[in-house]
Amino acid sequence: MCGMPQHPPVRSSPPRARRPDASMSLITNVMDHSLDDGYAEAAARKKSQGEGGLPKTLRAKLGLAAGLVLAALVVTLGAAQARVAAPVVAKERQELIDRIDKETADADRLETSVDQLRDDVSARQRAALKSSGGSAEADLVGLMSGATAVHGPGVKLVVDDAKEAGGGGDGANPREASGFSDTGRVRDRDMQRVVNGLWASGAEAISINGQRLTALSAIRAAGDAILVDNRPLVPPYTVLAVGDGERLSARFQDSADGLYLHALENYGIRATISTEDDVRLPAAPSVIVRTAQPKSEKSEKGTS
Repeated sequence: MCGMPQHPPVRSSPPRARRPDASMSLITNVMDHSLDDGYAEAAARKKSQGEGGLPKTLRAKLGLAAGLVLAALVVTLGAAQARVAAPVVAKERQELIDRIDKETADADRLETSVDQLRDDVSARQRAALKSSGGSAEADLVGLMSGATAVHGPGVKLVVDDAKEAGGGGDGANPREASGFSDTGRVRDRDMQRVVNGLWASGAEAISINGQRLTALSAIRAAGDAILVDNRPLVPPYTVLAVGDGERLSARFQDSADGLYLHALENYGIRATISTEDDVRLPAAPSVIVRTAQPKSEKSEKGTS
């Protein structure tokens, strides 16, 4: 009787315990086989042939000892030389520091002397103007040159950067073609136009942040700073102008320079103008005449 083929019984084996470091198989493999098999085989072959390890012959040992002694000698000599040169380097460094301090002190003294001489020249100029008899011509010369302090009615114009400098405007503006990287910041050319507009509108004397302007004054830029006669100013820029307040304000705001300043408000630049009953302007720090020629007797006779 032919029956169905019998299969051997399947015996189940107990599950193999999971290694604690099974999740770190890559790290375990690297630690267990830190040396590549090829390098390990080459090292074993050299060891079996007697090529590895320390030198075997006396000559090789003497050569190794000589090399070690030479290396130690070089290190020792280098350390000794550095130790000997250290005081010399320190002395030269101190001498350089003393020289810098001395030159700095000399420069400070010279700067103080220049300031004193400038003040003395300004005082002599003002005294010369007063000693001329107080004539109307002398007063006018002192006023126009900025050598004397003045006060009277006028206007106060405050110009400031945008709250977030760098923002642009939507309307047409003459600044769009000026190549500014930060259109929300007041620039030197803006202050030049403001000052020129005030002069053209009838201002008799002008100052910016307390710095009196004269015929020799220059408004320039140094980076982001505005310089007036090489003195840096910081915003807000307060411009004071002596003149007929109402008329001066109206003429300036209707002028091309006033409209230019108004157009800059499209970029967030803030500007306010107000009339003042009494505006006080200091004298210019120094009025230096570059070229002067005395009146000839012929011209004096012709005008008499």
